[in-house]
Amino acid sequence: MWICRTRTRVNLGCLVRRRWLSSGSGSEEEVKGKRIAAVWGNGDYGRLGLGSLDSQWKPAPLLPSAFGDQCLEAIACGGAHTLFLTRSGRLYATGLNDFGQLGVHDDIAYTNKPIEVSGIDKEIVQISAGYHHSCAITAEGELYMWGKNSNGQLGLGKRAAKVVSLPTKVECLAGITMKMAALGSEHSVAVADGGESLSWGGGSGRLGHGHESGILGIFKSTRCEYTPRLIKKLEGTKVKKVAAGMLHSACIDENGSVFIFDERALDKVGSGPRSKLPSSEEVACGGYHTCVLTSGGDLYSWGSNENGCLGVGFLVVGSILQQFLKAIFSHGVGEVPMEHFL
Repeated sequence: MWICRTRTRVNLGCLVRRRWLSSGSGSEEEVKGKRIAAVWGNGDYGRLGLGSLDSQWKPAPLLPSAFGDQCLEAIACGGAHTLFLTRSGRLYATGLNDFGQLGVHDDIAYTNKPIEVSGIDKEIVQISAGYHHSCAITAEGELYMWGKNSNGQLGLGKRAAKVVSLPTKVECLAGITMKMAALGSEHSVAVADGGESLSWGGGSGRLGHGHESGILGIFKSTRCEYTPRLIKKLEGTKVKKVAAGMLHSACIDENGSVFIFDERALDKVGSGPRSKLPSSEEVACGGYHTCVLTSGGDLYSWGSNENGCLGVGFLVVGSILQQFLKAIFSHGVGEVPMEHFL
C-alpha cells in the first residue's frame, strides 16, 4: 500500500510526480489535491477495503468517500486487517476481526469496507497494526490498545481479557506522553516523548529485556511482559523510531544508529568490521527481514530473502547487509512501510 501525496515524494516501489491521482471510479474533483490510498494484493477478509474479497494484482485506489471525504494521513497493515488514519485524527479499519483487532463490536467477523473505530474521543496522531492487535496514540500522548491479548501484547495487565474488542487506554502509562508504537505478531514496542523505549507481550528476545545465562552468556527471555517495561539496555539512549516484526524488533536512536533485538541479543547494527550502515532515518521489520532508510536516501535490507523479499536481485536463503542499487531509486526513497509479515 502507498499514499499518493500532493507534494512529490518517493515511496518503496512507486514514483509519483502528479499533484493528484484520478481514477475511473470517481470524478477528478473528488480526488484533486487529496491524498489517495492505493491498495493491492491478497483481498481475503476484506483487508483491502474495496468492498469485495477479491485480490488485486495492481494498485486500486481507495477514494476519500470511503473515509467520510477526509484526506488520509497514515495506513497501518496487520496480519489480515488494515487501519486508516485521516488528517483530522479519525480512525477507520477494515478486514478480519476474529480477535477484535478492528476495534468495533465483536459480533462483526470481518468487513470489506472501512468502518470508523469508535471509543477514542480524542484526536489520533499515530497508529500501528500487529498480526492480531492494534493501537492508536492520541495528540495528548495517550496509548490505546485492542485485539488479541494472548501474551500480554496489549499491555493491560496480567488479569486482562485474552481478547479486547474495543480500544482500551493503557492506564499504567498515565502521566507518560507516548510518541509512537509498533506492533509485531505477539508483542509491542513504544517510545515515550523523552526517547525512552518500552516493550511488552511475548518474549523470546524480541522485547529486548533478556537475562544473561551464567553458562553460555546468551541474552534471551521467553517470559511474557503484561505491562509496558523500560528496555534497560537502551536506558540513556534517546530513540526516535521503532519497528516490530514477527520475532524481532528494531529502533533508531537520535544519532542514527540502528539496534536490533531478537532471540540472540540486543545488538547495534553496522558496528562490526564487515558491515557499515550509515546514519539512518527509518526502519521497518518484516517476518524475518529488516529494511533501513539512511539519511542519504539509500535503502538497506538484510535477513531472510525468501521469495526475493530483500529486493537485491538474487535469491539466497539469508543475507547480510545489502544496499539497493541507486539506479533503481535515483530520486531517493521517502518511506519504508513494511507492516505486513512477509
